Amino acid sequence: MSRNYVPEPFRIKMVETIKMLTREEREQRIAEAKYNLFNLRGEDVYIDLLTDSGTNAMSQDQWAGVMKGDEAYAGATSYYKLVEKAQEVFGFNYIQPVHQGRAAEKVLFGLLLEEGKFSISNMHFDTTRAHVELAGARAIDCVVEEAGQPSVRVPFKGNMDVEKLEKLINEHGAENIGVVVMTITNNSAGGQPVSLENIRETSAICKKYGIKMCIDAARYAENAYFIKQREEACKDMSIKEIIKEVFSYADIFTMSAKKDTIVNMGGLLGVKEDQELFQACKGRTISFEGFVTYGGLAGRDLECLAIGIEEGLDENYLRYRIGQMEYLASRLDEAGIAYQSPVGGHGVFVDAKSLFPHIPYNEYPGQALAIELYKEAGIRTCDIGSYMLGNDPDTGEQLKANFEFTRLAIPRRVYTQAHIDVMADALIAIKERANQVQGYKITWEPPILRHFQASLAPLDK
Repeated sequence: MSRNYVPEPFRIKMVETIKMLTREEREQRIAEAKYNLFNLRGEDVYIDLLTDSGTNAMSQDQWAGVMKGDEAYAGATSYYKLVEKAQEVFGFNYIQPVHQGRAAEKVLFGLLLEEGKFSISNMHFDTTRAHVELAGARAIDCVVEEAGQPSVRVPFKGNMDVEKLEKLINEHGAENIGVVVMTITNNSAGGQPVSLENIRETSAICKKYGIKMCIDAARYAENAYFIKQREEACKDMSIKEIIKEVFSYADIFTMSAKKDTIVNMGGLLGVKEDQELFQACKGRTISFEGFVTYGGLAGRDLECLAIGIEEGLDENYLRYRIGQMEYLASRLDEAGIAYQSPVGGHGVFVDAKSLFPHIPYNEYPGQALAIELYKEAGIRTCDIGSYMLGNDPDTGEQLKANFEFTRLAIPRRVYTQAHIDVMADALIAIKERANQVQGYKITWEPPILRHFQASLAPLDK
């Protein structure tokens, strides 16, 4: 992997001052936050990699759109502009704006899932799994085996295991599978892409058994870029052409637009042809989000989202975007620090299990590394492992994740090469004292999505 940094395809027009606390101050702040990175104040963070969701830098055209947003309660021009752009890019008949991705899941999953039913996915992300369980159903992950082997480099580690998928459908009964969710890119597996061929094969199985296929489309543009780069049959296709074909195989999509459409707030729910389902979605949107033509968003948000859908497809931007991840990964390669490889689209998922082999899964090595990164350099990240996975909803027992990652999710158009070097240097420093890092125990947790709110304490060495 080349260590050359891909230069930014933009100029910086506005800056935000950030500060670095002392090591002593950081240790005090994380203890006060009960060792939960979500409890930290944003002003106490130097480099914020907690998420790439809504933390992006909007363009001058998007900021101009803020001023042009139509704030009409019903029938705003910004709503129609967004719907027309989404219909053009995704090829779906029906588009419903919502305030973010988990809102789309809340609106949709209550219509498809209930007690006794299952959702099967290449991997459910945290909010997706939570909404499956809140609907009374159960989530089953069905990712290819290579995803669980961070050191194995294959081009599409986010793929659905299609053989296993069909076995699961037959085992549980097609009538009990409420939905099959294809997450692109596959966040929980390390931001790993899904091939067009795999999407096509998954769709064929869903059609065979009469099951609706839903795309979790948070990072659809990054996934399309990987398809163009890694799938021989697609190398001459444009990003738009790839996206149009990807979505042609799905019946529904949910989207957190706070990622690949480069906005600070917004989401979409798309239904291709099922007018009855879409009508039901509209009814639930009014109950949960507000009237259908604003869906929990201000008119200015709708306007920025319509612009961002187009901007996120620019191939020069995507080359730079993925290039940032590749640069950080190349520095980790030189230092012998393991991560989910090859590097994913929106972040680098460091293999905390490899870095801290002495910390068992139920002492949360991914969370331990996240805490160390904050102590070391004021970097806020998050666990993608057993701590995030939580407890079995039926037995209450701690689940063991397939991997223990610490996710460095890099916001779009925000950080420079110098910031990325700080990230790499911090990880290298932690590696040198890795055997001194201890695990953590949970002292309080809520029943659902515990990682957002739980309190932790360090275990005695």
